[in-house]
Amino acid sequence: MITKIKLTTPLSDEVVEKLRIGQKVLLNGVLYTGRDAAHKKMIELLDNGESLPVELKGQIIYYVGPSPAKPGRVIGSAGPTTSGRMDAYVPRLLALGLKGMIGKGKRTPEVIKAMKQYKAIYFAAVGGAAALISKCIKEAEVVAYPELGPEAIHRLVVEDFPAIVVNDTLGGDLYDEGTKIYAAK
Repeated sequence: MITKIKLTTPLSDEVVEKLRIGQKVLLNGVLYTGRDAAHKKMIELLDNGESLPVELKGQIIYYVGPSPAKPGRVIGSAGPTTSGRMDAYVPRLLALGLKGMIGKGKRTPEVIKAMKQYKAIYFAAVGGAAALISKCIKEAEVVAYPELGPEAIHRLVVEDFPAIVVNDTLGGDLYDEGTKIYAAK
């Protein structure tokens, strides 16, 4: 039986420093959503000396553009999007205390370096399981940039949201490790 680690946001340095690549986690608490358009707007605010629309310290951003909710549901399908599109913005947000990101795909060496420096984690959510993932989302509300539609920043309350640690605070990379294991066979 594989043990899954239960985590509750906000995350502290002590919590993220214990996580290692390949570990399966169940996230609980608040996640914020954000894709490239929202990230660009947040960086523009910072460049203008303004505050962000949400407090990122200890928080996790989920790279998702959820579909509209069907009757009786709080959100529609909510699968991860490719993380690389946010990489140009990430180091700046990590410096503000962002502790985690959820998406799919590899991160750039600059982002991995920033995760080590600022003690942050990158989680992968399972692509193709958007309808199942949405069942872990208990509340959803737009908190910034409603004009962006699905790319607006949402505040999600999640319960046992499944994810896998892909990059840890030591610079570990599950994708690289998986490639090495496969090549050795």
